[in-house]
Amino acid sequence: MRTLILLLAGMSLSVALSAAELPGWQATEHLDAAHLGEVWSTRGQRWIDADQLVAELAGSDRVVVGEKHDNPDHHHLQLWLLQQLQARRPQAALLMEMLQPGQQAAVTALQHRELPASAALSAQLDWQDGWDWSLYGPLVRWGLQVPQQLLAANLSAEQMMHRYRRPTPISSRYSAAARAELEQTLLDSHCGMLDAQRVLAMLAIQQGRDEQMARALAEAPAPALLLAGGYHARRDLGMPLHWQSQWGAAPAVVLLWEAGAGELPGHAQADYVWLTPALPEQDYCAGWREH
Repeated sequence: MRTLILLLAGMSLSVALSAAELPGWQATEHLDAAHLGEVWSTRGQRWIDADQLVAELAGSDRVVVGEKHDNPDHHHLQLWLLQQLQARRPQAALLMEMLQPGQQAAVTALQHRELPASAALSAQLDWQDGWDWSLYGPLVRWGLQVPQQLLAANLSAEQMMHRYRRPTPISSRYSAAARAELEQTLLDSHCGMLDAQRVLAMLAIQQGRDEQMARALAEAPAPALLLAGGYHARRDLGMPLHWQSQWGAAPAVVLLWEAGAGELPGHAQADYVWLTPALPEQDYCAGWREH
């Protein structure tokens, strides 16, 4: 009888762990795409569901999840993933690219305390305007209430400015293709307004941020999960490229990927690619051209 009860309890736990539905989609493009909400396993070369992703990530000490910053579905899936991982084993640390070292004291002071309303919490953390609080607020709140620690993963503004003024040598870890892609991405993201010297300076900042995120993730208590932009998460040109062997196994890499964004990344870029709807295309440089 006791064996039957234990078996039924185990079955109930298994059902509970797999019963949580994914959040409803907010983005409006490519809602008819095949495999939406599913995950491409680059090692297994097959599609798996989100529950299987959770099961596989639960055994990883360190995970990095790459996002498109303004896609609300990416943030909803990040929170869902954190909740599901927490249900399987306690999450020791959540790290965020969006937090800088100067904010850590305020974060630590609020850890596991009664939290104020959304606007007051944002103010107490000196949240930076460049990160949409309506998207990141729920993740920050979860990080303050559930895991042992919410940790800053980025460089400070002063450290970034120092690298801009005095660019450090670019690491030989970058392949020629990776460096060329990063340089072109930086140029495009600044609407083609950077000269060669400034591209080099911005690349030095990018490298510094990735090195810092790698170090922060390595030093965080495990299991630890880092939220960062997709380029920072990529194995071939982001934070994992700077992972040092003495830190142990490299982090598992999950890329949240908008349907219609082109060919899916392969194993050189990520372990898992999680397919989501896309936001309507925007011409972010239109304002620059008008002036």
